[in-house]
This record gives sequence, structure tokens and C-alpha cells, in this order.
Amino acid sequence: MRFMKLSLTLLALERAAWGEELDLKTIVAEALERSPEIRAAQKRYEALSQRPRQENGLPDPSVSIGYNSNGSPRPFAGIGREPTSNAGVMVSQELPYPGKLRLRAAVASKEAEAAFQDYLSARLAVSTRVKQAYHGLHHAYEAEGVLVRSRDLLTMLLGITGIRYSAGRAMQQDVLKAQTQLSILETRISQIERERRSKEAEINSLLNRRVGAAVPKPANTPLPEVVPALETLLAHARKRAPALRREEKMIERAELAVNLARKSVYPDYMLTGGYFNMGSMPDMYMFRADIKIPLRRGRQRAELAEKSYGLTGSRRAYEAVSKDLEFRIADEHAAAETAARLLKLYSTTVIPQARLTLESSLASYETGGVDFLSVLMNYMAVLEFELSYHDEMEKLRVAMSRLEEMSGTEVIER
Repeated sequence: MRFMKLSLTLLALERAAWGEELDLKTIVAEALERSPEIRAAQKRYEALSQRPRQENGLPDPSVSIGYNSNGSPRPFAGIGREPTSNAGVMVSQELPYPGKLRLRAAVASKEAEAAFQDYLSARLAVSTRVKQAYHGLHHAYEAEGVLVRSRDLLTMLLGITGIRYSAGRAMQQDVLKAQTQLSILETRISQIERERRSKEAEINSLLNRRVGAAVPKPANTPLPEVVPALETLLAHARKRAPALRREEKMIERAELAVNLARKSVYPDYMLTGGYFNMGSMPDMYMFRADIKIPLRRGRQRAELAEKSYGLTGSRRAYEAVSKDLEFRIADEHAAAETAARLLKLYSTTVIPQARLTLESSLASYETGGVDFLSVLMNYMAVLEFELSYHDEMEKLRVAMSRLEEMSGTEVIER
């Protein structure tokens, strides 16, 4: 009993948190805040953003402490008497050739900027999946409503057929056909209920909520009045799509890497300074500059060739991503336009005509003007057309959400 009370309390709290209706803006904002996928991408970007400062810093200096002795290996033997006996300290600092540190930091900075575009892509992807799950759940509710209303109508038709059969004005097969169609409707209602539960589970997963958390019925969202022009979407994508921005950053990174490889032919330095205590003799000081001589030109040429090939590859990758993005935007744009046209056709012509035909056949059937098969065919036509209308509505909304993701911008007014 306590468990039941606790379950009812949790359910009430969940519904209060969600609100009476599921709001699209609210759950998208919650998903962007709580998604582990987005958090992971954000932390990868934050980690890489620490690299430029590391690459731009000089290597740590090294300190050497030691002694030279004469006549005995013990420390300080001969100090003050022998000119080669001393105790001292030396400090060494490696200095890369001017410009190398700056280029290494710039390469790391471009990698961080590319990771930031990955983070933006993750946000868009999660937002799109939430919208698609939301529209899928809305479609399940709408389709279930159509099926339930059709079941009620078929039940009424079955009652009329039963009366006519009892009066000898209808055949038994008419009653059996109606009962069969009623059973088929029950199976379709069960299937759509299963789809609804699946979408509810998907929404809970995307919002990082517990399994089985209550999900209210989605609120109606306005359909887009017009589908944006294809050229407008492509222009938005060229400017804002994170997938393209990432490839641009990788091209810039590759260009900097080529410049860095060209500087490999220039030597790095090692500066060393030291102080030596000579005891009663004058102190000794030392300064030395060590220069790395880049003699292995074959290795340097191979490094430059590697970075040059990498730059060419990055440019080709940008072209490939650009072409693929253009195709997918064009494909989704065509799907959205087709769905919009079909929605208009269904709502203004097909469904009203089918309903009039069904109403006329029902009136004629009661008076014996038409046979049961004609009524049943008209009934099935209305059912399928209404379901198709909601299918196209979901296709339009899903296509628009995908266009938002690919173009990197909001194309639907919320």
C-alpha cells in the first residue's frame, strides 16, 4: 500500500514538473542542459582549449649542480689549490627557432576551434533528435485518435448491419466483414500504442530522465506556413553549418602545420650559463650556446610532404562534406515540399470528398440503396486518408527539423 502511494506521489511530481502538456521548447532546452553527449563534447573542447597555452610556452629549464675535484674523488677536493677544482651550478634553456612556438600554438588553437564546432554539432544533433521524438509522439497520439474514432464509427456500422441481418436485409458475411475490420483496428491501435511508448522512452533517454518517467501528451505546434527556398537553406549552411566550419578549421590547421614543417630546416638552440666556486681562487663563470644542425634533410622533406598531403586531404574532405551536405539538404527540402503539398491536398480535397462519400453511402445503406461492401470501402478510404494526412504532417515536421540541423539555423518560427 505504501509502495502504491509512493508511486502515485512520484507520478504526480513528474506530471507537475512536465506541466499538463509537453512543450517542445522546454524539453529541447532541458535536453541541451542535461545531455551526456553534449557534456562530453563540451569537455573535449575545454580540454583542447588548454593546449595552445602549453604549446606556446618554452620548455622547462634544466639545472645542473656538481663539482670537479683533483687528487681525490671526494667532494671539493683540491678547491682553492687546483685551478680545475670547483663546485658550481649550471642552468640550461632550450630555445626553439623564432616562430615555431607561435605556429605550434596556432595549430593547437585550430584543433580547439574544430572541437568547438563538434560541440555545436552535438547540440544540433540532440536538439533534432528531441524534436523528431516529440513529433513522433505527437503523431502517435493523433493516429491513435483517428483509429479510435474510426473504431467507434465501425462499431456503429456493425450495429446497423446486425439489425439489417436480423431483418433479413443483409448477409451474414457483411457482419463477419465488419467484425474482422474491427479486430484489425484493435491490432493497429495496439501497434500505435507501442509506438507511443517507444517515443516516450526515447524522450526520457534524450532528457537523461529515469526509465518510465511520465511523459504528457505533446502540445500542438504550428506547421510551417512555407518551406524556405533551397538556395536560402544552402546559403545558411555555407555560413553556419558546424560540419563545414569544422572542416574549414582543419584546413587552417593543416596550412599552419605545413608552415611549421617548413621551419624544421631552421635550428633550435640551447643556452647554458654557469657559476663555479673556486675556493680562495677567483670565481669562474661559463656561458655556452648549443645549436642543433638540421643535417637530416630527407626526414625534413618527408615531414613537409606529409603535412602537404594532409593539407590536400583536408581540402578534399571539405569538398566531400560540402557536397554531401548539399545533397542531404536538397533531399530533405524535396521531402518537406512534397509533404506540404500532400497536406494541402489531403485537407482541402481528398479527405472532405472521402467523408462526403462515406456519409452519402451510410445514408443509402440504411435505406438499402448501396451494398455493405461499398460502405466498407468508403469507410476504409476515409481512415487511410486521415492516417496519411498525419503521416505527412510528421514527415514535414521531421524534415524541417533535419533542415535546421544541417543548415545550422532555425528555419521554423516557434
